[in-house]
Formats: sequence, structure tokens, C-alpha cells
Amino acid sequence: MRGLLFSAAICLATSPALSDPLPSWGSTENKSTIISFVDSVTDPTSPDYVTPADRIAVFDNDGTLWGEQPVYFQLIYALDRLKTKAEADPSILTSDILRAAAEGDLETVAAGGVEGLLEILAVSHSGMSVEAFQDDVRAWLDEARHPTTDMRYDAMIYQPMLELLSYLRDEGFQTWIVSGGGVHFIRAFAESAYNIPPEQVIGSAGPTEYVDGQVMKLPGIDFVDDKEGKPVGIDSRIGKRPIIAGGNSDGDFAMLEYTTAGDGPRLGILVHHTDAEREFAYDREGHIGVLNRGLDEGPDRGWVIVDMARDWEQVWPE
Repeated sequence: MRGLLFSAAICLATSPALSDPLPSWGSTENKSTIISFVDSVTDPTSPDYVTPADRIAVFDNDGTLWGEQPVYFQLIYALDRLKTKAEADPSILTSDILRAAAEGDLETVAAGGVEGLLEILAVSHSGMSVEAFQDDVRAWLDEARHPTTDMRYDAMIYQPMLELLSYLRDEGFQTWIVSGGGVHFIRAFAESAYNIPPEQVIGSAGPTEYVDGQVMKLPGIDFVDDKEGKPVGIDSRIGKRPIIAGGNSDGDFAMLEYTTAGDGPRLGILVHHTDAEREFAYDREGHIGVLNRGLDEGPDRGWVIVDMARDWEQVWPE
């Protein structure tokens, strides 16, 4: 009998229901709020129960699921490719931002903001098929290293957010990426990095055309999936209002506002970069991940403001 009771205790202690779904998160109020919300919307006896078909969670990528300093990682990729293209054909450098990018002037490039990034992407990412482009992105990720951490860029993903994505999927959620980054760029690694399939990635996109069995990438920008563009992209691609949205900057404000403005239970999450020792500390000032309105209005809207230094016991996967 004693052996039977011991075996039963072990089974209970190791059962998924009793295990910690977010082990890299500290035991803080924010962790409890997230778990309580998920419990309430997945419990059929709860008045806040949400059917699996409507359990949709959307997340920004840069600064939310992986790093974004000193500049967006896609921009670093684009600078490498732009430099190579400019060496072969200098005439493609038709603006100050493109010339700065080809020279590796990150300060000028960063000052150009999203608009400058899109201009660089339009030149550096065109003239090849989607498949060739994504193969090139994967090859770059295999070789490139971050300038200060010396880590692979696709290793600089946040372990606590990986756990949150996995936890939500285990509880019947669809997890989507909704990013201002290029949709083809993110789709190249989203499944291997986050276990999010390419069809659940929404991002900025340039024009394409079909030529002899291939979809070719053309210069220009058709859709910018940033700020007010994020709810538009969600409506166009998903067709339902999410019940969870996560971001890290004012570029995500409209997405969180749209998500939490719906009826029924809603949760907005903002990752606040407060950890200069393990990652980077930034918010109100700067060229990347500026967070003003979210800090000012988020608490009154009931959004969870994740303090990276306080709420996360681990930043990177081991």
C-alpha cells in the first residue's frame, strides 16, 4: 500500500496539470496574472470560458520574441546583402539612407527609423524568388553573429516567451506572429525558432509576381504591418479579434488596443526591456523599441507590463 501511495504521489507531482508552465518566469504578480487569465478562458465551468476556435494570441517579433538591438536583425541581414549588391552595381544607391547602409553607418540607418528600413529592404530583398530568399536567410543565420553577444541571431530568442507560446498552444490557442518585419524573412525561421508555422506569420510585404514556376520578389512595399497596420493585417489574415496580444513598443500599441477593446476576457502584454546586464535596457528614448504610450496608458488599460529584470529568471535558452 505504501508503495502504491508513493507511486501515486510521484505521478501527481510530475503531471502536466501541476507542473509550472512558465519555469523561466519569476514568481511575480505578472506571471500569476497570465496563468490566471489562461485558466479562466480554458475552464469550461468558468464564466470567461472561450472556445478553442476563438483562442487566438498574437505577438510582435522584434523585441518581443527575439532581440532587436542595436538595430533590427533583419536590417543587419539587409545591410550585408545591400553591400554585396552595391559592390556589383553602385547605381542602386539612390538615396542618403542607402549610401549610409552600404557603408555600414548604423547610426544614420537607425535614425531613418522604419521608413529607412523599408527603403533598404526594398533594394536588398528583391530580384530573387521567395524560396531563394528564404534559403539565403537561413544560410545567413547559420553564419552571422551578433556584434556584442557573439550569439547566433536565432539563438537570441527569449526563453520566457518560448515557454509562453508553448503554454498557450498546450491550452488550445493559435499563436501568431504579427510583425513590422518582412513576412518572408520571418517565415524563413519562425517554425524552427518558435514552432509557429509560416502560414501563421503576418508581416510587412513587398510586391511579388509569378514567373515560370516561381514567385519573385520585386522592389517596393505593398503593406507595412506596423502600428495601425497591425490590426488591419490581423483582420485581413485571421479574420477574428485575438484575445491575447503581446508586444514591446508603441509600434504594438494599436494591436494591443484592438485586442483588448473587444468583448469578453482580453489580455495585453508589453515586454519592458529593463535588464542591461543580461540583455539591453531601453524604453522612452532611442531609435528602436521606443515605449512611451504603452508605459503611460498600459496599466490603466489593464495590460501586463513585463519587467524583464524582475519577471524573468532566464533570458536566453540554454
